[in-house]
Amino acid sequence: MTGRRSDPALAVVLAGVAAALHVGKLPPALPVLRDALQLSLVQAGFLLSLVQLAGMGLGLVVGLAGESLGLKRCMAAGLVLLSAASLAGGFAQDAPALLSLRALEGFGFLLAVTPGPSLIRRVAAPGELDAKLGLWGAYMPLGTAMALLAGPWLLPHLGWSGWWWLLAAPSLAMAVLLWLALPADARSAARGRDTWSERLRRTLAAPGPWLLGASFAMYAGQWLSVVGFLPTVFAQAHVGPQLAGALTALVAAVNIGGNIAAGRLLRRGTAPRTLLWTGFAAMALGAMLAFLPALGAGPAVRTGAVLLFSLVGGLVPATLFALCVRLAPGSDTVATTVGWMQQCSAVGQFALPPLVGWVARLAGGWQWTWALTGLCCVAGALLAWRMTAARD
Repeated sequence: MTGRRSDPALAVVLAGVAAALHVGKLPPALPVLRDALQLSLVQAGFLLSLVQLAGMGLGLVVGLAGESLGLKRCMAAGLVLLSAASLAGGFAQDAPALLSLRALEGFGFLLAVTPGPSLIRRVAAPGELDAKLGLWGAYMPLGTAMALLAGPWLLPHLGWSGWWWLLAAPSLAMAVLLWLALPADARSAARGRDTWSERLRRTLAAPGPWLLGASFAMYAGQWLSVVGFLPTVFAQAHVGPQLAGALTALVAAVNIGGNIAAGRLLRRGTAPRTLLWTGFAAMALGAMLAFLPALGAGPAVRTGAVLLFSLVGGLVPATLFALCVRLAPGSDTVATTVGWMQQCSAVGQFALPPLVGWVARLAGGWQWTWALTGLCCVAGALLAWRMTAARD
């Protein structure tokens, strides 16, 4: 008997963190890669968002497959693929090869994170689901923050290739831990092929998955744009790479607090709509204070504004993950709903960073970034109203 040697829900969260390291490993290397490969801001934006390419087209498919083929198998396979692509990426000799392997990492990332909420729902102790889902919502900022903090210190010693090779290790280790910590997938082979079309029909016919997906796209696209470009913004302001990396890591890390707080507040009965509106309002205000020159904010105020953007914005993903479990058409469509949400999120994360980079190039600076993120916040608030009205 294995007993309770470890918390299986925590193992799922740590696996998500290991996957998120591969998203966060790029921003610290962007200034170096831009110089080495002569990348424009638009190209840098695509390099940031390319990891979302697989999610744009395959999120729903992975969600469907995960329910039938095994959630644990799906997550472990994604972690192994991330390790293999990162190892191969370190040997890349040109930009096209690196971009191709970055897209492969995106597929591994999708396989690794899509089953997360369904696995947590399956293994979480009674009464702990909202809290554990709030913790799951923090996997991305935690993994990103760790990479953003370590990258500027390790890149000068390892080079970008060594940095890629190093980060192949945690995802492989977590694949092993996940395999040992979680119970075996207990879905029969007979239950699957004939129900794929039915689960797909029920998921896409319900309004909840569409509203969740669009809301997550509005949040994730702007968060990745702001955090992903921060090292470049700091570099252009002549901030040293170590300090820039530490500040960017702090911005990413405080997002964890919002995620955890959302889980606790939901368990205490706070309305999801309140949390979503608060999160989107804080993101709009933070981006405006940080990027609108007319406000004349100094460096300290701008840094505080970006921290506000990320900290209180963290209420949004945890709330959406909790609603995802509740708004799925049935218990057998949770992973499919998460897959659709990931697919919509990937579209936002793929499209918005290049758009932000393009606007910054046209404007000669970052002063219009707040307008783009503000539009996302308004759309997110409207979607939150519609989504929670459907539940009320």
